[in-house]
Amino acid sequence: MKHPQQSSLLQVDVKELKGRPGTGEEILRTVPAPAGFATVLVGVAESSDIDLDVRLESVHEGVLVTGTATARVTGECGRCLDPLSYPLTVDLMQLFSWDAEEGRDGDEDDTRIVGEDITLDLEPVLRDLVVTALPFQPVCRGDCPGLCSQCGFRMEEDPEHVHEQLDPRWAALQDLAAELNEDEDKA
Repeated sequence: MKHPQQSSLLQVDVKELKGRPGTGEEILRTVPAPAGFATVLVGVAESSDIDLDVRLESVHEGVLVTGTATARVTGECGRCLDPLSYPLTVDLMQLFSWDAEEGRDGDEDDTRIVGEDITLDLEPVLRDLVVTALPFQPVCRGDCPGLCSQCGFRMEEDPEHVHEQLDPRWAALQDLAAELNEDEDKA
């Protein structure tokens, strides 16, 4: 569920741009992140800051939105589960069509429609850009050794940590070798 303040801050009024191709305006604002800007292990925390630096330009077809959005990604490493945090900047470039029919003529995924109240809703565009920019397997650093798959031990604390694992296909040969060694010891 959207918080009313979050929703209104991601709605941009473009009444002044309608019917005036070539005109534009700049938007510099910090908005709270809506819920769901995340994957399983990392994301932009709800209500954390997203800094928008956006230019709206009226074109014949609608409003072209270009600029950047910057936020802090937080979460945990997919290997060792340590917390991680880093800045993420995504580039915006989205055409919002004035006419719903014009938007359907082209590629529906690339064109969005200006709302009936002559506003743009930037939330879906930002969600698409931020979530797809998040790593599928986030790591605290590229050479993170992670945790032992057997016992959960931190491999960074002892890189030589191993568990003796016997391949069950060789178990019969190991038993035979033990028998032969016993026979040699008796002789």
